[in-house]
Amino acid sequence: MALGKPLVVTAGEPAGIGPELCSALADSSFAADVIVIGDASILDDRLRVIDTPFPAPVVHGQPDPENARTLLDGLTKAAEGCLDGRYSGLVTCPIAKWVVADSGVPFTGHTEFLADLTGAESPVMLLVAGDMRVALASTHLPLREVPDFITADRLTRVLKVLHADLQSKFGIDSPEIIVCGLNPHAGEGGLLGSEDRSVIAPVIDDLTRQGLNLRGPVPADTAFTPASRDCDAILAMYHDQGLPVLKFAAFGHAVNVTLGLPIIRTSVDHGTAFDLAGTGKADPGSLLAAVELALTLASR
Repeated sequence: MALGKPLVVTAGEPAGIGPELCSALADSSFAADVIVIGDASILDDRLRVIDTPFPAPVVHGQPDPENARTLLDGLTKAAEGCLDGRYSGLVTCPIAKWVVADSGVPFTGHTEFLADLTGAESPVMLLVAGDMRVALASTHLPLREVPDFITADRLTRVLKVLHADLQSKFGIDSPEIIVCGLNPHAGEGGLLGSEDRSVIAPVIDDLTRQGLNLRGPVPADTAFTPASRDCDAILAMYHDQGLPVLKFAAFGHAVNVTLGLPIIRTSVDHGTAFDLAGTGKADPGSLLAAVELALTLASR
């Protein structure tokens, strides 16, 4: 069913592949109009564009931190347009975090930036590839900080957001969620770490009593086997525990969804690919999938 409001897409880092990926939008038909926010001089002239010119020259593969603030201004305009009801949802092309950081603006990623902008207390990153959904209890953190970050309170909030958005956004009445352990073998009864039995297991027990359908803590090397993956989502404890598996299964066609926001936001499953910028070899599959999923979620 066609939506009355347009979808907004941010073209991302101008020196990366985002702007050329957006050309594929002009060749596709969607259930709503699509508006792209970016520098019109480097975007396909068939696109409907909100022009945000960059102050520094754009060179393929050579990002300039001087353009970072304009990039974030465009992202802010897009999110605010979703908040005030002008757009049905937001799709983001990739940004290089280090380029923004080099400009002097603290930035750890789209997820955290959009959470701050929209006032969301507990954003959750979810990667979707067909019926495979992998969420993260922590996102862009150094690995040594992960065990201290995953507290009972934070894990409870993440699981509640995941459960609620699987119901409201994905239309799953009683979602079943597998919760990965943090340590190898989910701690092996404390032999390989105490967090699984002292933090993760009690949270699962408590939320199960509240009516959530949870399994775990399950060792990650078991959770992703075909026999165990008969569920609606898997919650991994950290970025590189869950995402390599999903990307191996469906790289280039998976979609990143931010749960817990008051707006719909999806994204591509890859980075800026500076080495591919300007070559015409970048695959738009993930962007097209992100647009389609955003429209599906918005229709609900």
